[in-house]
Amino acid sequence: MSVTVRVPAKVNVQLAVGGARADGFHELANVFLAVDIFDEITVSPADELRISCSGQDAAQVPLDRTNLAARAALALAERHGRSADVHIHIAKDIPVAGGMAGGSADGAGALLACEALWNTGSSRPELLDICAELGSDVSFSLVGGAALGTGRGEKLTVLEVGGRFHWVFAMAEGGLSTPAVFREFDRLNDGAHIPEPVASRELLDALAKGDAEALAAKASNDLQPAALSLFPELARTLSAGKAAGALTGLVSGSGPTLAFLARDADDAERIAQTLTASRSCRSVRTAVSPAPGAIRIS
Repeated sequence: MSVTVRVPAKVNVQLAVGGARADGFHELANVFLAVDIFDEITVSPADELRISCSGQDAAQVPLDRTNLAARAALALAERHGRSADVHIHIAKDIPVAGGMAGGSADGAGALLACEALWNTGSSRPELLDICAELGSDVSFSLVGGAALGTGRGEKLTVLEVGGRFHWVFAMAEGGLSTPAVFREFDRLNDGAHIPEPVASRELLDALAKGDAEALAAKASNDLQPAALSLFPELARTLSAGKAAGALTGLVSGSGPTLAFLARDADDAERIAQTLTASRSCRSVRTAVSPAPGAIRIS
């Protein structure tokens, strides 16, 4: 018997970052949207915990117990007094180290798949509690749709979305470490007053109305200057996407993937073609949000 779970990538339409906390994390107001780029996680019984991976960027995925999928299986097993003797296979389509929560998605997917395989009877709040222990974005990967994440991003408030939003994602050649981007944020803001992060009311209203132009006007990422400082080549791709007609372009999460919001599906295709022709990025994908969270598909 095996269980397969599909889990989405995400884009942050607002990432407001506060100052560093005593525990080293930062307070966030993080407006997540799940997009229809998915990893699929399959778990099956095994003699011991094993991880395998196929697909895009598979060679960059750790196959040991540092992988969030492995950590999710171990955390659930520990709670229920059992061993995590499973083979976890990750069919990768979400970019690795791209700021789209691919690792977090795999953690959420493995957690849901193991829960179904082992029939633990875990409640939704229990699964979300484990997600919060695993990492800041894992809870949203489980929930999907749209949500405001506060704390370090793990405390979620589900948001209303009144329509579909069309995106173009430009993947860079190389990755960025999330901790490194936050360290650069701290360096760039050393000595500056950093206000408490608050979600934009206008942005939340734009989401609720499904208004792409209003959303573009308020979309922001406080980590973008840090990501550009560490990866200055991204500026060329940002310029190319905006010149191609994107309503806005911003670094997705900690980067280096860039997210461009389009007016509709046709505009997204035109922007994608222009970005591909510009040769300013490794690859280009179109996607639609919102998308469902982790869901069992077999």
